[in-house]
Amino acid sequence: MSGTDAVRTSLAAVASLLAPARPAVGERVLLAHDDPERYVHTYAAQLANRGITGPVPNLARTALVDALGEHRLLAECDWKEQPAEIRARLEKLDSRPSVDPWVLFGARDMRLRTAAFLEACGRHYRDVGATLAVLDTDSDCCPVVCLRAARAGELTALAGPAGIAVRILGA
Repeated sequence: MSGTDAVRTSLAAVASLLAPARPAVGERVLLAHDDPERYVHTYAAQLANRGITGPVPNLARTALVDALGEHRLLAECDWKEQPAEIRARLEKLDSRPSVDPWVLFGARDMRLRTAAFLEACGRHYRDVGATLAVLDTDSDCCPVVCLRAARAGELTALAGPAGIAVRILGA
């Protein structure tokens, strides 16, 4: 398998893992990988909000973040976001755990700065069998996904060959 084929296979696997019942996510990611020019043309308005006007390195990663966000499978948090806003975004995820991790949070948790709060979220989510992970985009933004804790290692293993850095929160 060539390097491009391995990246493509990994991208498809990551999309499938994070959006198992939404094949449109994988299709969008693969379009960005296979035909960046067409992807940029098709999603020009959305990409303009990110300052992208033409094919760029890691376009498939951007496509993954945007597609997961549109399908309520990713919460984008700013580096200086307030805990209440992060909580609201995480609670809207379709991939949130069925057991409510927010009963584990105390008033002290809600006063933490963004990075520390995200780590606390990761610990509490892990306590109910879920994992929060950041898909690193080399920006001020933290795109956070939620998945079953048993699949966290799989995400990390699949994301590497796809060129996506993953950081597990609260590990």
